[in-house]
Amino acid sequence: MSILDFRDQEALGRVQSVDTANVIVRVDDIESLRALQVNRLVALQSSLAGHKLIGVIHKITRTALEQAKVADLERAEEALPEVNLVRIALIGTLIDRDGLRSNVFRRTLETVPEIDACCFALEGERLTRFMGVISEVTAGSQRLSLGCYTLDPNAEAYVNGNKLFQRHALVVGSTGSGKSWTTARLLEQVAELTSANAIVFDMHGEYRSMAGNGFVHLRVAGPADIEAGKGLSDGVLHLPYWLMSYEALISMFVDRTDQNAPNQAMLMSRAIVDAKTAFLTAEGHKDVLANFTIDSPVPFALDNVLAELNRLNTEMVPGARTEKQGDFHGKLSRLIQRFEGKRTDRRLGFLFPSAGVADSYGWLEEVVNLLLGSRAAKHGHGGVKVVDFSEVPSDILPLIVGMVGRMVFHVQQWSAQGARHPVALFCDEAHLYIPQDASSGAAENAIAIFERIAKEGRKYGVGLVVISQRPAEVNRTVVSQCNNLIAMRLTNGDDQAVVRRLLPDSLGGFGDLLPVLDTGEALVVGDAILLPTRIRIAKPLNEPLSGTIEFWDRWADSKTAAALDKAVESWRRQTLTN
Repeated sequence: MSILDFRDQEALGRVQSVDTANVIVRVDDIESLRALQVNRLVALQSSLAGHKLIGVIHKITRTALEQAKVADLERAEEALPEVNLVRIALIGTLIDRDGLRSNVFRRTLETVPEIDACCFALEGERLTRFMGVISEVTAGSQRLSLGCYTLDPNAEAYVNGNKLFQRHALVVGSTGSGKSWTTARLLEQVAELTSANAIVFDMHGEYRSMAGNGFVHLRVAGPADIEAGKGLSDGVLHLPYWLMSYEALISMFVDRTDQNAPNQAMLMSRAIVDAKTAFLTAEGHKDVLANFTIDSPVPFALDNVLAELNRLNTEMVPGARTEKQGDFHGKLSRLIQRFEGKRTDRRLGFLFPSAGVADSYGWLEEVVNLLLGSRAAKHGHGGVKVVDFSEVPSDILPLIVGMVGRMVFHVQQWSAQGARHPVALFCDEAHLYIPQDASSGAAENAIAIFERIAKEGRKYGVGLVVISQRPAEVNRTVVSQCNNLIAMRLTNGDDQAVVRRLLPDSLGGFGDLLPVLDTGEALVVGDAILLPTRIRIAKPLNEPLSGTIEFWDRWADSKTAAALDKAVESWRRQTLTN
């Protein structure tokens, strides 16, 4: 039996014109018109028996001329002074019976309504039954609960977990809109799965509060961690220089404005290949020695590279009568200075760990097992790995996050077809390291890596969840590959424009909701959700540490005192760790 058993006399109006997925309905009863609301659902008669078309009201117009006649039906919407119209965007079809199943909703339009077909308001008990169908259909093994529908608070809103991560997702919202709250809600449900596998790039330590057996917290090593000799067993992560690609090394150590930059890059690459060859020879890895490249993740001694560069920079060669300067004499000085400067920078200690910390052949396997081992894997530690990048200097942040992203992608790429275990990357504050406009070599490197993940990641089981308060500042290629959108309140016009471009044409009017969404309320559209609509996100068990400070309350509290002396000392020591 159909859950939408309307009678013709209940119709609020009849179809006036049809244009692809948009329908214009004429409403003659003014009281019915007054009762309608924009963004509410309606049902329309279909030309197929047992089918009803579901639509969203986008525009309502009431005029004083109730009996006006419209000569040109195709221009009915433009004739606003002459007719009462409701513009509706069709979003799917409710089928009374599909095989053995009854009341099935599909995001397809197998037909469009005929002229003069009846249109009915979907409200009250009928709305409750319809939302129940939506929840039941999406509540399969792939279900992931976000909260409840704004249309019906009693109907739980689910998204399809497979499609959400397979086809990438974009979570956006202005500061204080509930973006981190939504992310935490997703992470908690991921962490509950037996073989969960996700990595969170945490820029400000917001997700330190996420707790449970499914979570592992890691921190990129800061100066205090290095002084204390902390390592992986302490949850402290080193990311040694030898993990970087050739392009990343060039962007970090070679000044492109130097007229000798091409020679410096060439000689540095030659010295690095020689150093890696020496390491593999000494370790006896003949199989790797025959096929490795400069980008292969093979440890090498930085001292050997510097020694070779210094030799070339001071080289004297035999001349016609006496010795003369070599071809590269004095041309590598700035490169060597940059090497020395970076290596002695205490903030970059995680890149240049002391001997024995991250320079062995087996170290990479240990780190990969930690980051990519699922909760149920042999070496697995937890389903969700939260990596805190808060102590990484901002100027090289894109380079370091890109290094981790590259490592994940290549491990998945080089895994056997049937042995790949999918992993999702949650890119918090993505505009910081996947910017639209690259202002440095570090940013260019990160953009190239994440663009490749966005375009090819699905083939290798790598999903992206891009999270940002400024979608207009996130790389457009990456954003365009996100086929699922969770948009919280956005007040900036440029950011709203980005989201509107991602909406289907039939749902373009949803973009007008962006500045008026409530805190914790989201507009959810995409492959993963059956009914594109507004959803009120449920509260996570452990709220993220968003850092929002109640200004007025703190100013009014006479007992509040700032520990400025400790802040100054932390600034000097370049660490927040006591």
